[in-house]
Amino acid sequence: MLRHYFISNDLTDFVKIEYELQRHGIDAPQIHVLSDNDAAIELHRLHEVAPVLKSDVVHATEVGAVIGVIAALFILALAYMMEWTETTAGWIPFIFLAVVVLGFCTWEGGFIGIQQPNTHFKRFQAELQRGQHVLFIDIEPKQEALLNAVIKQYPKLKSVGQGEATPAWVVRSQQLFRRFVKVMP
Repeated sequence: MLRHYFISNDLTDFVKIEYELQRHGIDAPQIHVLSDNDAAIELHRLHEVAPVLKSDVVHATEVGAVIGVIAALFILALAYMMEWTETTAGWIPFIFLAVVVLGFCTWEGGFIGIQQPNTHFKRFQAELQRGQHVLFIDIEPKQEALLNAVIKQYPKLKSVGQGEATPAWVVRSQQLFRRFVKVMP
């Protein structure tokens, strides 16, 4: 899948675009609006980016976890090479320390990340601060012509590039979940 980014200050256009795209088979989990004005997004009933995803918490937590794994392996290797594991306590204190270090690094990465804008959205910070809104649409290659046809109808919409999309399996899982929820009594 590929993600297309568009900027505008007109949320009414976003509502119309979302309706048109859904009418032609592009489902709601593929369409999101990023904005600093959450109240306006709610008022227009657009699919906003989840607050946790506006920050870099996921990416930074992953980086912290990688650093934690490296640190934990270093602790275990050092304990083995220095023969500290040959004592009566054995491996247990070093395994415990390695787990604590891994957990701390992962937590610290998430803590740092929650204070930063998402790495995928950093390039839009200036526009968002000026009151603009970002529409992004994840599409499959076969949906490209449909997207272009719908977008052409909105001259105020400015295309601002492409990027990495949500994996197709995640989008399909969200679609299946939404169908499941609709069927439940």
